Amino acid sequence: RPKLMFDAEYLILKVKSEMMMMMVRSTEAASVHHSKHSNGFPDQTIPLHLDPKALVPSRNIRPLENISISPWTYNMSRDESLFPPTISEAQCLLHGCLDLEGKEDLNLRSRPIMFQALVLRRVKSAGTEQNYHYRLETRLIPVGCTCVRHVVHIQE
Repeated sequence: RPKLMFDAEYLILKVKSEMMMMMVRSTEAASVHHSKHSNGFPDQTIPLHLDPKALVPSRNIRPLENISISPWTYNMSRDESLFPPTISEAQCLLHGCLDLEGKEDLNLRSRPIMFQALVLRRVKSAGTEQNYHYRLETRLIPVGCTCVRHVVHIQE
C-alpha cells in the first residue's frame, strides 16, 4: 500500500478519535462506580453525556447510485434465519450505461459489482426443538453497478 494512503487513514482515525473525545463530557456531579472484573482489572462505570454542539454538520452529498453512469437502486432482502437478517442488495436500473447527454448507450453494459460477505445461518440442533447453532456461510451480494464494454466471443 502507498504510504500516503496509510497516512491518510491514520489521520482520519485520529481525527475521529479526537472528535469522539470532544463529544463526550462527564458531569462533575456524576458518581463513579468501581468494581473488580473477573480478570482482576477494575471496571469503572462513568455516566457520559453527548454534546450535540461538538458534532460536525455533515455535507449534503448526493448518493453515488444517483450520479453513476450505471445507476442502481437498493432492495432490502430479509431472512430471519440469517445474521444479519436484513441485507441491502443493489439492482442495476439500466441494461446499458448513460452517455454524456444522459441517454442510455447500449454499446456498454451495466453490471452488478459483487461482494462476498460472511453471514451466520441459524440452524436447529439435531435431537432438540429449542436449541440452535449458527453455521458460517458466504453470500454474494450486489453492492453497486458498474459500466463494462459488451464482449462478443466469436467461436470457430
